[in-house]
Amino acid sequence: MKEVIYIFIGSGLGGLTRFGLGKWINSLHSTNFPFGTFIVNVLACFVLGFVIGLADSRQIISPQTKMFWVVGFCGGFSTFSTFSNETLTLLQTSNHATNFLYIVLSVIVCLTVTFLGLTLANKI
Repeated sequence: MKEVIYIFIGSGLGGLTRFGLGKWINSLHSTNFPFGTFIVNVLACFVLGFVIGLADSRQIISPQTKMFWVVGFCGGFSTFSTFSNETLTLLQTSNHATNFLYIVLSVIVCLTVTFLGLTLANKI
């Protein structure tokens, strides 16, 4: 039952953080590129990689703490469904270059920062 509570609290905090940070980032520019979702996804991937590295490779944090951060916070914070919706919206508005850039950058940058998070955690 404790795991459910950790996930519940982490998800709520992650979702609130995503909402606030995404809204703030989007207010800083006027382009049609979805920077808020992009930055949030990059941060979520880094946190995920870092926490998994601390939990699995370094065994510095407990399984419950890992559950809070990985399943709870990062699950509530990351925005794959929003990414999918924004990608479809860009397709419907014929912003093909922006859409292509968004998809490619999201995949490459998110995979890279997940790896960097794992690497950083292993060096601690």
